[in-house]
Amino acid sequence: MKVLSQLISRLLFSLLILSLFSSAKAQQLFSYSQYINNLTPLNPAYSVIDKAGSLNGIFRKQWAGIEGSPATFIVNGNLPIESINGAAGLTVLNDDFAVEHLTEVNLFFAKSIQLADNQYLAVSLNGGIRRYVANYSSLDAVDPQFRNDVRETKPNIGFGVLYYTDHYYLGVAVPEFTSRSLGNASQVDNSYFRSHYNFSGAYLFGKAGDDIRIKPAMLATYTKGIPFIADFSTTLYMKETLGIGANYRTNNEMSGILSFSFETIKLGYSYQFGTASNNIDRSFKNNTHEITLTYRFGQNLAQRSLL
Repeated sequence: MKVLSQLISRLLFSLLILSLFSSAKAQQLFSYSQYINNLTPLNPAYSVIDKAGSLNGIFRKQWAGIEGSPATFIVNGNLPIESINGAAGLTVLNDDFAVEHLTEVNLFFAKSIQLADNQYLAVSLNGGIRRYVANYSSLDAVDPQFRNDVRETKPNIGFGVLYYTDHYYLGVAVPEFTSRSLGNASQVDNSYFRSHYNFSGAYLFGKAGDDIRIKPAMLATYTKGIPFIADFSTTLYMKETLGIGANYRTNNEMSGILSFSFETIKLGYSYQFGTASNNIDRSFKNNTHEITLTYRFGQNLAQRSLL
């Protein structure tokens, strides 16, 4: 009976993992609710907007409370290069989901040129490596579907373009440009290794110093073989310090966002939940938490922008 109980437990666990895999693979990767405050990991050209140096951290825990549920940690930092109106920096990403582990390190360089009065065009290039590990055999070494583990490393290259003024920006980026998929186990077409196309935009209403300013923004992500997802956000800033916002994704997810912005420190928190009966976070009664922290430094701290 004990052996039978163990077999049933392993079967139920495998079914749960397969369900999570199916749901996760149907989602766009590397997205986060608070992109409105730090777009650089999705489009490095955005790094030229802030004339100060910065170090940013993002931690996102999806379906909190479920063992092995997706957890993403991103750190990005950049330094301004004032002589050429540019910036250079580094992005490190670690993404864990059950038996899958992805680590990515990218260096990026961005440069902005002035097109007209208060109109700029920024371009960026990024390059690095990706290391993917999938311990499928730990799920079930007997089942052929999970027999082969995957351990692969590949180079990565990407680019971004951003048109911006003092009040708005429009951008497109391919931060992970890939010509083939990695992996030869059960997830041959793993979406970690497909090209991701990010389209973004935002508009900042009001003038510097106003008691209330409003910033609507959008992010749309396309990956071949995965449903197109668009994200719409609006944040209301009071005294350019306290931000209260919300966003909606077209995959029936919503988030509430609270942020605090000071000269050297930015802190944000978001709580995401599903709005449809078939959302996995509603099914398991667990939702997504996200924390962001930014430290700004250098000689241009006073040139703070909410854009």
